[in-house]
Order: sequence, then C-alpha cells, then structure tokens
Amino acid sequence: MAKFLSQAWFNQVNELNQAAGNLNLPPNLANVLLNAKVTGDDSAELHLKEGKIFQGLTENAISTVTVDSETLSQLISTGDANQAIEAFMLGKIRIDGDMTQIMTLQSAKPSQEQKELFKKILQITEF
Repeated sequence: MAKFLSQAWFNQVNELNQAAGNLNLPPNLANVLLNAKVTGDDSAELHLKEGKIFQGLTENAISTVTVDSETLSQLISTGDANQAIEAFMLGKIRIDGDMTQIMTLQSAKPSQEQKELFKKILQITEF
C-alpha cells in the first residue's frame, strides 16, 4: 500500500494504468481531459486523461478542479457523489474552465475495465 498522492502511489498507479491497456470508455468519458490541483498537507497536481489518473498537469485540459487533500480522500474512499456535490456547494471544490466536463463525469457510466482499474487503485491506496 502507498500513501495517497505520494510519489510511490503515483508510480504504482502508472504501472496499473499501463497494465490496464484500453479501458473501452464511452466517448463522453474518453474525451474528458481534466487537471486537478490538490491542496493541503498532501498537495499534488494530477490529470485525468482517457479515464486514467496521471501525475502532473497537462496543457490541453479544458477544466481544472482544485480540492483539498482531505476532501478528495473522503470522496474517493467513499465514492459518494452526493458528498462531492455538497463539497462543491461548500466551496471545498473549485472548478476553473469548462464546467460541462465535470457534469459529464457526474453522469457518465464507466466501463467494466475502468471500474477494475479504479478498484485496483483503491487496493494499493492508503488514505
């Protein structure tokens, strides 16, 4: 297990991404290119591309989400979409850029391959 957002965690996620291959995503998910800036004690920058998490920001992202590490850990570990909406309403999540990409993520149905990748990432993650 690796501490969430640590270099060791990103290294393991990268290995899982490579092993996962094509995630067979629906087009609305496959086309999402999103940056995330995580603030707080465990600050990090990452991006979501083709349904996979990568370390660092990407130039081509249309949207950037800023969230503190504690809130992000809670959202990922619980998977509760209602908590994400509440965190946004409370200002714990800030979105710069095209809001439609975020809305796409809220309603998108992940492929079985993406669900498996996410499950493996959770298994190696220490929150």
